[in-house]
Amino acid sequence: MRVVAHTCSNTEIVCALGRSDWLVGVDDHSDYPAEVVSTLPRVGPDLDVDIERIRALEPDLVITSLTVPGHERCVERIAAAGLPYLVTQPTSLAGVAEDIRHIGAALGAATEAEALASRFDVALARAAGVATGIPVLVEWWPKPVIVPGRRSWVNEMLRLAGGYNPWEAEDAESLPVDPKAVRRAAPEAVVMSWCGVREDKYRAEVVRRRSGWAEVPALRHDRIHAVSEAWLGRPGPRLLEGIERLRTIVNEIRPDPCWPDA
Repeated sequence: MRVVAHTCSNTEIVCALGRSDWLVGVDDHSDYPAEVVSTLPRVGPDLDVDIERIRALEPDLVITSLTVPGHERCVERIAAAGLPYLVTQPTSLAGVAEDIRHIGAALGAATEAEALASRFDVALARAAGVATGIPVLVEWWPKPVIVPGRRSWVNEMLRLAGGYNPWEAEDAESLPVDPKAVRRAAPEAVVMSWCGVREDKYRAEVVRRRSGWAEVPALRHDRIHAVSEAWLGRPGPRLLEGIERLRTIVNEIRPDPCWPDA
C-alpha cells in the first residue's frame, strides 16, 4: 500500500505501527523518525499541502487531520481531488487511541495498533483516581499567550502528571489569555510548548519579561520549563512520554510529600 501522511502525528503513528516502508510522502513538518522522513518526498506545509504533489505519488491512502484550524481546507482539497483519505480529529487521549486503531485497521496493522492504543487505555484508567493537582500553564504560543481549553488531550496529560490546566473548563480547543487571567489562575509552573518552533529556540526570558506576570507563582519561583510540542501537541505515540515529562516538572514542585501518584 502507498501511503501519504499529512501532519507529524499521523506520520509518527504510521511508523509506530511498523508501516514506515509504506510511506511514499509526508508533509513538510514531519520530522520524526528522522531516519524515515529524511528520505521521503514532501507534499507541502501541513496547512497548505500541494494536491498535485500528492496525486503524483499515486497514494492508496492519504491520512490527513483536522487537529489545527486551517486543516479543513486541506481535507476539502484532498476530497475534491478524489483521493482516498482517512481523517483524524482527536481532542482527548481516548480519541488518540481510537485514531491509532482506525489507522491500524486501514493499514492491516490491527494487532500493532491495539498494543499501542492499549497503553493509552491503561493511562486513562489511572487518571480516574486523580482528584487534585497543582495549576500548570501550558502555552502553545507566546504572543499572544495561547493555552489549551477543554477540548484538548493536554488536560488529561496534566491530570495524569499530578497537575491541572486552569482553563480546562473553557469550551475551546485553545484560547488566548491576558495577564489578569494568568494572575487569577496562579500557575505554579509555565511549560513552553510553542507549536512549530524547535525546543532549542524556546526562551524563558520571553515569559519572564511579560508585563503583569511578575507575581505569578511560576515566575516568582522561576519555574519556566521547555517541553517540545512534539511531546505535548502531536496526538500520537509520543504523548505517553509527554506525560512523564510533565510529571517530572510537577514532582519538583509538589508542596505535599504525600501527593498521590498518578
